[in-house]
Amino acid sequence: MSVIGFGQQFKSYLSLVKFSHTIFALPFALVGFTLGTLETGVFNSKLLLLVILCMVFARSAAMAFNRYLDRDIDVQNPRTKVREIPAGVISARSALYFVIGNSLLFWLTTWFINPLCFVLAPVALLVVLGYSYTKRFTSWCHFVLGLGLALAPVGAFLAVTGHFSVVSVLYGTVVLLWVSGFDIIYALQDRDFDEGLGLQSIPVALGRVGALRLSNGLHLVCGLVLLYAVYLQGGSYHAFDWLHWLAAAIFLLLLGYQHTLVKPDDLSKINIAFFTTNGLASLAFGGLVILDVLV
Repeated sequence: MSVIGFGQQFKSYLSLVKFSHTIFALPFALVGFTLGTLETGVFNSKLLLLVILCMVFARSAAMAFNRYLDRDIDVQNPRTKVREIPAGVISARSALYFVIGNSLLFWLTTWFINPLCFVLAPVALLVVLGYSYTKRFTSWCHFVLGLGLALAPVGAFLAVTGHFSVVSVLYGTVVLLWVSGFDIIYALQDRDFDEGLGLQSIPVALGRVGALRLSNGLHLVCGLVLLYAVYLQGGSYHAFDWLHWLAAAIFLLLLGYQHTLVKPDDLSKINIAFFTTNGLASLAFGGLVILDVLV
């Protein structure tokens, strides 16, 4: 294969797994790593690299498996039929090999972190890969997706310290509620298609108005949990100061802003609400929290 051909194939795989969407959970994983580093008092650059690799491998496996499993569904949906597998850019078999390879690399990487992470790695894979099946039998599929991303801050803290903590679990809960809420918004655009095909989602179960109300409620609770986590950290780690509260304020403002963009009868700004707003919220929060510690 030529260099140009390899580059095009590489770009196709990045598109397959929506690599740019890593921006959602990675900053929270880095916050979990930062919390763990504060507790141990030791910064380990090798461990940081291993945590980032785990994030990339697990997420790549999950996204590729979702595309592989949904290939027959995607080809029927006008919005998704241009994806790599339905469009014939990447074969289903190649995508499956990609899933297996990334899953094994994820598990292997945890071996170099600590024994507990290695033992729990199959459980994490079960969650992130199992999500792809859920919309076939439950409208709670959004919460399974949220749980998969919620493992990021908890797992990163676990990687550094070798044990769980209340604060890291609270951050995991924040991610769970945040992701579940914005995935419900994103699923609004496929409501009619999913209902016609017998697929499950909150928009199918509750309708557009009900789904948006539930998303609002989830993000409200998410905000309360986040504020409590920041307050708790202030008592546990004296390194956290006003930048941490600013990070929470920006995150919550952007969370609220996305709900002004999407209406039951107007879904034209869903992509702005889904990717731009949430991406900025995650980056701003993670960046300011880490900056707070460095300062």
